[in-house]
Amino acid sequence: MTPTATTATWQPEAPPVGRSELIAAMTRQRLRQALLGAAVLLLLVAVVLLSAGLGVQALSPGQTLRAILAPWLPAAALADLSDTQIAVVQDLRLPRTVMGLICGAGLAMAGVAMQGITRNPLVSPYTLGISPAAALGASLAILLGWHALPGSGLYLTVAMAFACAALCAVIVLGLASLRGVNAMVLILGGVALTYLFSAMTATVQFVASEQQLASIVHWTFGSLNGRRWDEVFIAGGVWLLCAPLLLAHAGALNAFAAGGDDVAASLGFAVQRTRVLVSLAAVLSSAAIVSFTGVIGFVGLVAPHIARLAIGGDHRVLLPFAAVVGALLVVSADLVGRLAFAPVMVPVGIVVAYLGVPLFIHLLLTRRQEMSA
Repeated sequence: MTPTATTATWQPEAPPVGRSELIAAMTRQRLRQALLGAAVLLLLVAVVLLSAGLGVQALSPGQTLRAILAPWLPAAALADLSDTQIAVVQDLRLPRTVMGLICGAGLAMAGVAMQGITRNPLVSPYTLGISPAAALGASLAILLGWHALPGSGLYLTVAMAFACAALCAVIVLGLASLRGVNAMVLILGGVALTYLFSAMTATVQFVASEQQLASIVHWTFGSLNGRRWDEVFIAGGVWLLCAPLLLAHAGALNAFAAGGDDVAASLGFAVQRTRVLVSLAAVLSSAAIVSFTGVIGFVGLVAPHIARLAIGGDHRVLLPFAAVVGALLVVSADLVGRLAFAPVMVPVGIVVAYLGVPLFIHLLLTRRQEMSA
């Protein structure tokens, strides 16, 4: 019996990628990111002009832009605009639109940071309990009648919402620090507090009067109605203080997302200090925003995923791009909520889910391989 010889098919190895090919690929990637970022930014500018121009007194984009720039333009450039139209744009529509920009950008950046620091794609400012805690604080202020006090009612409600949100952040970070600021404890503690604060808010609603209940429910919907410049400056100021801190830790977020605590520590990052600083910046900016706008819980979850699927996972690019995506999502949702059933205004917290969920599902279905990688 003669043994059978087996012949193996020889396949040449793929040639190694040269330095020039790698540089060319990186250049194409950066060019693609720059073009995509510019396109989304231009789209955001167009939506902002539409948001500030459309309403009972509709203005063209050119008129809207001149109304926004009215303090710096000569009188001849404003000949076709009345003082009332300029006042409507600057004092009513523009603060609402700018608050939408701050809300979307802040919540999206916070979501990216928390997802990176915990390596969990389901983490957002809402799932960590920040938004439910702010809802509890506002509900308590409404139940106590603080919101109806002349002059200071709004700020007392906002202060109460912010205090409860800050308390939630302290509890979550305190629980996590018992085990060295462990990511899993951070997530589970936030989920537990989310249910706790939601139950406490439901209890407040149960004992509230009909008028108080209507105010509480309207606040929990999330809305940009009636926003003023002083509110915009406060929320925007807090976000502008926190955003550079998040951007400064983009390299550390890349290390956490790539391999967790071990990889980050091996690259020289202080794991516990980084997690605490990033978490504090994320929750502080989120708390300041939702204290004014109410609960808008979907942006911090979906905007980071949309940005990541579109532009990649490098946090140096992902953080600012997610901010633009989040701002575009919130301002577009607010515009649709104002115009779809006019004169009734649908709260932005409701509309943003209707707009974001189909887009998110579409990206999941068309980019399955990237999501499973």
